[in-house]
Amino acid sequence: MIYNFNLGIGWASSGVEYAQAYRASVLRRIGRDAKFIFTDMFPAENIEHMTANLGFLDEEIIWLYTYFTDTKIAPVSYTLAQLEETFGGPYTAERSGRTVRYRFERDGDFYTAYLVKEDADLVHRVEMVSGGNLLRKDYYTYTRIYSEYYAPLDGKAHLYQRRFFHEDGSTAYDEVIDGDRVMYRFPGAVLDSKEELVGYLMERLELTEKDVVIVDRATGIGQAVLMHAGPAKVGVVIHADHYSKGATTEENILWNNYYEYMFSQWERISFFVTATEAQRELLIRQFKTYAGGAPRVFTIPVGSLDRLMEPEEARRKHALVTASRLATEKHVDWLVEAVVQARETVADLTLDIYGKGGEEEKLRGLIEERGAQDYVRLMGHHDLSEVYRHYEGYLSASQSEGFGLTLLEAVGSGLAMIGFDVPYGNRTFIDHGENGYLIPMDEEADDREKIALLKEAIERLFMESDLQKFQSHSYRKAEEYLTVEVEKKWEEAIAQVTEEKKPSC
Repeated sequence: MIYNFNLGIGWASSGVEYAQAYRASVLRRIGRDAKFIFTDMFPAENIEHMTANLGFLDEEIIWLYTYFTDTKIAPVSYTLAQLEETFGGPYTAERSGRTVRYRFERDGDFYTAYLVKEDADLVHRVEMVSGGNLLRKDYYTYTRIYSEYYAPLDGKAHLYQRRFFHEDGSTAYDEVIDGDRVMYRFPGAVLDSKEELVGYLMERLELTEKDVVIVDRATGIGQAVLMHAGPAKVGVVIHADHYSKGATTEENILWNNYYEYMFSQWERISFFVTATEAQRELLIRQFKTYAGGAPRVFTIPVGSLDRLMEPEEARRKHALVTASRLATEKHVDWLVEAVVQARETVADLTLDIYGKGGEEEKLRGLIEERGAQDYVRLMGHHDLSEVYRHYEGYLSASQSEGFGLTLLEAVGSGLAMIGFDVPYGNRTFIDHGENGYLIPMDEEADDREKIALLKEAIERLFMESDLQKFQSHSYRKAEEYLTVEVEKKWEEAIAQVTEEKKPSC
């Protein structure tokens, strides 16, 4: 079995979760059983809805908190009718959007049921208020999976306990909460921290030398994983730039804090995985320089393409696309400004922006301020597998990409590419002058200068380059990332690690 550890997941997930979803599909194809373990608490959502949204199968998911119960990962199916059957007295109900407020005659108590959707009677959680104080929250999938208990403290509802249930309603275990401190009470065991809870899960997995544990995020769980892995092989996937260039000297290196602990324990780790060969080679050199040895490192793309996507009709002329989380570090606002300026030269230039995130309203305001609503569009979150091929070019303003799944998908649809000359994704997928342009990276340049460079690259792409040649080159680059090739890499890596063969790479 291959156990993959992560912390959280959301509706606007990061590249880590998308990379895991890709890996899940690859492992299915090569016949390797896999579980994906998430260790964060998800009170606002049912974890199944978010994992299923990314393509995980329910049986592939382990949630730390329900692992110790007999409840299964499942979509919400508990109904209002089932909830109402539990009421012990007369009540009135008032529905508004995704909530239903139940009022009871006794003491002015009321319950608020929160629904999955406005048009469905499916209950995710119920909040219970008595005497004006929140006392309890119950959480449901197909049955009640856990409850939270509250007491008033300093005028606020204070969470002091969670109780997790088996399917028959009996108690599986309790989490006792005192501010930042937690304790877990099991029949026959008391655990003093969440890290111990992760270790307890590891013990219950009963790992063997044939099992592989892959850590995608180690923060808060890395030590527990290593302490309790036993004979299993432990691997670490590196999803981002792994060190700080500016703080690194000939004598010392500053590792990315997300990987620092696992790097410090590298002799206890069976393998590392990087998404690009350039990062693998750099990591090995740095370990030899700063640690006096080198770990086993595989290069395995964090995404793959089932096939190349050829356009079924002519691409939209002078149409650009970008796709990412709408986050500050993606600098999508630079792309908007560059397109506005480049449109003075390329009169019918357009840009479609796919993705969701915290910068959405700011971007919407910028587009309106620049009067660009007719040619710069916020498209929201979509499955883009069939979308890229309608465009001629792809834009990125990110200053660092560990791999760049959207870059892979773009070259797989034959797009010409524009991005900054930064590690690692852009250098992997953009061959300067052959399928697009790598913009020189000047760390001293301000935003206006970088926007001007993007504008010039856009103009050059559409006014000077041979787009057909660029697009053909992108297709050739994409061929090595076809799913069949990535499957081979994972199969070879797992076989080498579990059978202790010397790596051929």
